[in-house]
Amino acid sequence: MKFNWGTGIVLAIVAFMGFILYFVITMSTNNSYSHDLVTEKYYQKELGFQNEINATQNANNLKENVKILKVNNDLKIIFPVIFNSKKIHGKVFLYRPSNKQLDFEIPISISNSYLLVPEKRLLGGRWNISVAFEYNDKEYLVKQEIEY
Repeated sequence: MKFNWGTGIVLAIVAFMGFILYFVITMSTNNSYSHDLVTEKYYQKELGFQNEINATQNANNLKENVKILKVNNDLKIIFPVIFNSKKIHGKVFLYRPSNKQLDFEIPISISNSYLLVPEKRLLGGRWNISVAFEYNDKEYLVKQEIEY
């Protein structure tokens, strides 16, 4: 068999395709690489997107906004003082983009005008916070990214 330019190019292309195929198979079958979706029910969540837009608009129209602050190594979520704190119902969802196992949700149950998230649940890094609550049959949604 005579080795010429054509044979070398074909062997190089075949070797490169084999190399890429090896890595694709390794990445898709290896359990140490987790490929999680942002949310499990993505399409169902998309159907309610207009409700999220309306709730966000309601929160933006408030005279006093919901504030999310880091106080004494805890996370403090302060609601507007015009709201009666006993009538606020909802949840706070903390999403960690880098690790799905760190995500958690806290129901809003407050007697003061603020909610405290303990430091022990929050590791250093980026968190996406979503505060969804209802007051007098009107929905509000506040989203914010923080570095903890």
